[in-house]
Amino acid sequence: MLRHAKAEHTPGVLDFDRVLTKRGERNSREAGELIARLTPDLIVASPSARTRLTAELLGLEGVPIEFERDVYEAYTDELFEIVRRTDPEIDTLVLVGHNPSVHDLVVQLSGPQTETFKPGAFAVIELPGPWEELDPGTGTLVDGHQP
Repeated sequence: MLRHAKAEHTPGVLDFDRVLTKRGERNSREAGELIARLTPDLIVASPSARTRLTAELLGLEGVPIEFERDVYEAYTDELFEIVRRTDPEIDTLVLVGHNPSVHDLVVQLSGPQTETFKPGAFAVIELPGPWEELDPGTGTLVDGHQP
């Protein structure tokens, strides 16, 4: 679970169109180096500009990116449903989304391990069974990163 990296707040720019700051770009690349060790099979991301850029700047060559409209402005229960729909052939999924939902999903899956989930933060959660059986409390936090 990855929160998009630091984004600009430019007057007159719609929330959906906000892009990353230079720091956000650096943090995305840094996260990509760490996430690459997990050998992800798929990235699912909100299509907003800042999440799109975060996902692309991870630099995970050969890992497909699917932009899922429902991740943008999703409530936590909607993120649960999105993850539950993951193809059973996928072993490692990277979900790139927005707070507070991404942090809430981490907390609901694995407990309150961290009080904050800064832009560019990610949590690695291990699940004991198939995606479709994902429920609150079924995950174990095994790693994480705060930029």
